[in-house]
Amino acid sequence: MNPFGPPAPPPGRDLAGQRPADPSARTVRFVVSRTTFISLALILISLWLLIRLWPVILVLVVALFILGTLSPTVLWLEERRIRRGFGIMIVFTGVITLAVLAVTLTVPSMVAQGVALFEREPAFRAALADHLARYHLSAPFADWLRNLSYGAPGNGVGATAFAYSLRIFQVAAYGLSALFLALYMMIDRDRLRGGLFAITPRRHHIRLTRVILNLETIVGAYIRGQLITCLLIGAFTFVLLTACGVENAMALAVFAAVADILPYIGAILSIAPAGLAAIGHSPTAGAIVILAMLAYQEFESRILVPKIYGHALRLPSSVVFFALMAGWTLMGLLGALLALPVAATVMMLIEELRVDLPGEQEQAAGAILRARDDLEEEEYERRTEGVTAEQAAAIAVEISVDRRNQDLNSGTSP
Repeated sequence: MNPFGPPAPPPGRDLAGQRPADPSARTVRFVVSRTTFISLALILISLWLLIRLWPVILVLVVALFILGTLSPTVLWLEERRIRRGFGIMIVFTGVITLAVLAVTLTVPSMVAQGVALFEREPAFRAALADHLARYHLSAPFADWLRNLSYGAPGNGVGATAFAYSLRIFQVAAYGLSALFLALYMMIDRDRLRGGLFAITPRRHHIRLTRVILNLETIVGAYIRGQLITCLLIGAFTFVLLTACGVENAMALAVFAAVADILPYIGAILSIAPAGLAAIGHSPTAGAIVILAMLAYQEFESRILVPKIYGHALRLPSSVVFFALMAGWTLMGLLGALLALPVAATVMMLIEELRVDLPGEQEQAAGAILRARDDLEEEEYERRTEGVTAEQAAAIAVEISVDRRNQDLNSGTSP
């Protein structure tokens, strides 16, 4: 028994030997509310559905591209007092007829010439290697060409051909599905547009209409521009190779037309096979073909593309390059094809929705645009009071078209 009482606790501890609670310390608890949990679950389910239904979504996107490409032609026919249903029939019948004629006239010849190119590849490679071996600088390339070997042909060739056949059939089925979906969407345009306006808050109808009109402009200009430039370079390559006496001109021209879809890279892909085939025919023909195709690529990039596309795809070169890399990484060739219109759409949405980017201050022009938006929304509210969703959609389109025409006439169109 200690006559002096219990011993004093150590410094910084209580009588029980424990450190006292720090009054400044706080316990942080993360409590997930029911709403947050449901939202997270819905996001995960949506991502799962997006992955599972990706082919269907891709068909829908292609159908929208077809719709945006053909809608201006149908509207042009309507302005000439042709009924909309009859105009749609004329446009789709013409597109299907041209597609069938193109496939019938080009595919058999292209396949035959492609097979001939494949069979003549060893002899062509040997002749090119002998030609390169004559010069000291190109001699290493000649040795590399002679030693180049491919996988041993065998049963794998048949399996590969069967796999490609299935892939082509699948792509053709998706393409037909997208074409008929675009046809149904064009026929039921008013009903679909009315349903979209019915589920969208009324204060966003004018902006929604402007976004749809701009999307039609971007998509239509992109697809029509791609078709025109691809057809032109294909025709130019075919005429050039035929004039130079190069064999299998049809297959090489079709390859050049397909490769021209890709900016920057397509020029190299289209020139290299045609140039090599021409060099195998004769060095003079090779030089003529390479120089002529280089000149055409310069003419296309500096004159044709600005004239055909106009201001529909106003993208900086850095944005184009980044979009192509991202699209190719995510979806391969199809992603590269969709990269430019998607990038142009994103930039259009940023501009049309008046999104303030970090570090950007609103200019006087932006304030004027916001004031015009408010006036249009007030006019829309006044004119659509008590009308149906389809009638409201038609009024919104009328207001947006009038504004776009005014901007075009005044030269202030974005």
